[in-house]
Amino acid sequence: MRTTYDGATVRLYHLDGGPEGGAATTLMYGPLTEALHLAAQQPEEVQDGLFIATDNDVVAYLDLIGED
Repeated sequence: MRTTYDGATVRLYHLDGGPEGGAATTLMYGPLTEALHLAAQQPEEVQDGLFIATDNDVVAYLDLIGED
C-alpha cells in the first residue's frame, strides 16, 4: 500500500464471498486511522473480507495488520 500516512482518505469495504463473486459493501470513507479502528471492531469473520482502498492501491485488512 503506497499511501500510508494516518490522514490518508481511504475506503473501507467488505467483500462477501457470494456465489457470483460477492458484493462489496462500503463501511466508511475517511482517514486511514478511523478505518483501521472500525475494522478492528468487526468480528473475525467480517475482518477476513475487509479491504482498504486508497487512491492508488487496495490491500486486505488482515494483510495490512500482518495477521494473514
